[in-house]
Amino acid sequence: MSKNEKLIGAIRKLIPTQIFSNFRFCSDAGATALLLRSIMQASSLRRRVFKSLLSLRNSSMSHSSRRTITSSSLVPFSQPKHRFLGGDIISSPWSLIQHRGAKVFGTDVRRGHVIQRKGRIFQVLEAQHTKQGRGGATIQVELRDVDSGNKIIDRFRTDEAIERVFIEEKSYSFLYEEGNSIFIMDPNTFEQMELSKEMLGKAAVYLKEDMLITLQLHDGKPMSASIPRRITCTVAEAQSHSKGQTATPQYKRTVLDNGVEVYTPSYIKVGEKVVIDTIDNEYIARYKEPKE
Repeated sequence: MSKNEKLIGAIRKLIPTQIFSNFRFCSDAGATALLLRSIMQASSLRRRVFKSLLSLRNSSMSHSSRRTITSSSLVPFSQPKHRFLGGDIISSPWSLIQHRGAKVFGTDVRRGHVIQRKGRIFQVLEAQHTKQGRGGATIQVELRDVDSGNKIIDRFRTDEAIERVFIEEKSYSFLYEEGNSIFIMDPNTFEQMELSKEMLGKAAVYLKEDMLITLQLHDGKPMSASIPRRITCTVAEAQSHSKGQTATPQYKRTVLDNGVEVYTPSYIKVGEKVVIDTIDNEYIARYKEPKE
């Protein structure tokens, strides 16, 4: 076996097969090895990093604490294609190492988080603090099994260590909805995807053409989707306002153009645009046209 083949083989042992196969190697093995050797020699930290990678690979650490080199590892000054939520990202000029997860307290678990529990991956649908008599406070959660889709109710102690799994976040444009499905498009590749409307929950009522949809994925599987926290809606119905009723600002029931009912100040009229909080379904302010 040549030195070049040994070099490539040694690097391959350090990198998971599914990631190694994504590298864009040169067609000539000699040129490939020369390129890899030059990149490694260019970094003064290569010995320390590779030593750390070897120790991590051979240790018995949990899946959540393992770090893997991404497909852009051997491209100098490359940037991650997508942003990973909640994790520390350590990078050097020629590599990117990502934390796959971390331990958090039960009290820090929130709706939308993805956790690993009892060997399964779950998405947190709801999280609520509860108090049971003289016992300590607990966190009651509704979980959805990522693989099976089954929902369960579970409880954590507030100080219990929970393994949180970080997810990939990607932006899409909303195209249209059909029945219980919505269709979105990657603005970069124009690839279209069909999703269940349930992923958006109650926020689906705010969907508008070309709206930005943020999709959360785990291992390439869609976990959940969300829309912008603040959007602009038009008032479709509003109670009339009588001047001089009171000096204190009053709120009235108002119906938006999507059928959602919110309470707005009494001076808001039909046809006006208002800014709405899509999570709390609350009025924020009158919409102001941007200055040119």
